Amino acid sequence: MFGRWFRRKGSSAAGEAAAAGEHLMDLRNIVKTYQSAAGNFTALKNVSLTVDSGEFVAIIGKSGSGKSTLINMVTGIDRPTTGEVIVGGTPVHTLSEGQMSVWRGRNLGIIFQFFQLLPSLSVVENVMLPMDFCHMYKPSERRERAMILLEQVDMAEQANKLPSAISGGQQQRVAIARAMANDPPILIADEPTGNLDSKTATAVFKLFEDFVGRGKTIVMVTHDNDLARRASRSVIVSDGEIVNQYLAHALPKLSLDQLITVTRQLDRLIFQPGQPIVQKGGSPDYFYIVTKGKVEVIIDQPGGGELIAEHLGEGDYFGELALLSDTSRRATVRAAHDNGAVEVVALDHTEFHALLDDSEATRLDVTRVAEQRLSASAV
Repeated sequence: MFGRWFRRKGSSAAGEAAAAGEHLMDLRNIVKTYQSAAGNFTALKNVSLTVDSGEFVAIIGKSGSGKSTLINMVTGIDRPTTGEVIVGGTPVHTLSEGQMSVWRGRNLGIIFQFFQLLPSLSVVENVMLPMDFCHMYKPSERRERAMILLEQVDMAEQANKLPSAISGGQQQRVAIARAMANDPPILIADEPTGNLDSKTATAVFKLFEDFVGRGKTIVMVTHDNDLARRASRSVIVSDGEIVNQYLAHALPKLSLDQLITVTRQLDRLIFQPGQPIVQKGGSPDYFYIVTKGKVEVIIDQPGGGELIAEHLGEGDYFGELALLSDTSRRATVRAAHDNGAVEVVALDHTEFHALLDDSEATRLDVTRVAEQRLSASAV
């Protein structure tokens, strides 16, 4: 029944990016500095971030960390001091205000913390507004489409009421329907559950998951770590910088403060194809996380020669066995031969043990993985 409403005429930003083999969103070396009477303040410090079509990305961080400034770069609400913002192949940072308004209306659905519904328009008229502004769909179709969207967020019965006559949670549902009005490939949500009770926030989050299931891409700023963990990926912002996302993937039990601390301790290392990263028999000096490319775990065969026991990719870690037991390395790990240069981040022996002392849940996770690897190597 609803199929015709959700097939865009022509190509979308998401489709164009996928066809070109590019990231849907590509923020490159973004610096944002604000000038004031008190002096300059840099809100974003050389930040780079990519998002692919169909991802549900949660951006988390403390108040004032720069997370809202980051998504304002994507929406064009704010512009970088230096750097590039490419969305669906469009260099957003180069658009004029007029071009930006048209591009934004057709490619983005924006959901604000404080709803931003026009108080003098009814619920259904608020949802129709983006269609009117961007001349999307025939005028005779817009009300019908708005009602279908309101049905999807369980607000059809409130269609003719003014925003002041419905609750905050209901207003947020209407705001979500409005964001979907032009069927944009991307939804941007800035603290969309910040003013909602936990039950309503969970219901709103479920709507987002449904949209991702239909192929939408969502980037959501949130202060709720529990909700963020349900997204497909979390990006952590601290003091205008992005905390290492591979660390968050590898060690998901770390708190935000712990992730920030450990990110600042990480050393970034690059290895060429075939180059050893650790050698069998070597000292247990570092804990490693793969951030680019693949590595091979090499063990000796009983009859001589070597065997590739395991391939590890981005977000996987190694080196924990020797560190936990304080013994020499049991295997050699090298950069894979056929995958270009490999990048890893490394945490030294002292910092690794301090981390485990500070997070018992992480110690249990790392120990469990170590035991599984020991068991597999003994088979």
